[in-house]
Amino acid sequence: MTLVEKINETCDFLRQKGMTAPEFGLILGSGLVELAEEVENAVVLDYIDIPNWGRSTVVGHAGKLVYGDLAGRKVLALQGRFHFYEGNPLEVVTFPVRVMKALVCECVLVTNAAGGIGFGPGTLMAISDHINMTGQNPLIGENLDDFGPRFPDMSNAYTADYRKTALAVADKLGVKLDEGVYIGVTGPCYETPAETRAFKTLGADSVGMSTVPEVNVAAHSGPKVLGISAITNHAAGFQSELNHEEVVAVTERIKEDFKTLVKAILAEL
Repeated sequence: MTLVEKINETCDFLRQKGMTAPEFGLILGSGLVELAEEVENAVVLDYIDIPNWGRSTVVGHAGKLVYGDLAGRKVLALQGRFHFYEGNPLEVVTFPVRVMKALVCECVLVTNAAGGIGFGPGTLMAISDHINMTGQNPLIGENLDDFGPRFPDMSNAYTADYRKTALAVADKLGVKLDEGVYIGVTGPCYETPAETRAFKTLGADSVGMSTVPEVNVAAHSGPKVLGISAITNHAAGFQSELNHEEVVAVTERIKEDFKTLVKAILAEL
């Protein structure tokens, strides 16, 4: 079965379950999946029941697809994403974005937990751009002409107008939202102190193990993108040790601001 055939099969299945024409696709990262629990009139599917869908194995990722109403908008929310470091091919990592495109999503709102280079733990950061340090690209191989061009422009991969709206909404709410560049690595190792110094020199403000592949595919296929990083720890070299428990703990502390902000942004866009 070709990739396009898999996408069509999955879309047909989701439509049969009532998941039709979402306006916004939400990719919710580590510790941020609770937002999907606030979706009203929800249709919920376990990842394992969806044809051609990946599996989420990371602590803090619930592994459910949720469709319904949030802040007056129709959303399709992933409670947990798929990572390259879990052994997933990039076709699997980015498959939900292609499905969102086929279901005619207007925007993909992608979130992640990230290490801070320019910002400290507890910061929310609107992603203005990214640096791909994974050495991988999900668009390598045969181009899906029905989805986008062979050589997609990445100049506005993170939609500037949407980010401007997000910053204005945050200011109105009194929620601090910074803005910066995300650098993506493969993981699962955290970065070394030397790598952190290099990333800072390159202009990165946060570092993480996701997001870049999904945004590459979104830029290729057309949905607008709003990215928000939850800075959950200092990157290596700025604190004595790094661990996933801290990531989950910090996202727990900031999740209410995060949920409030995202709902207000959805209502405004």
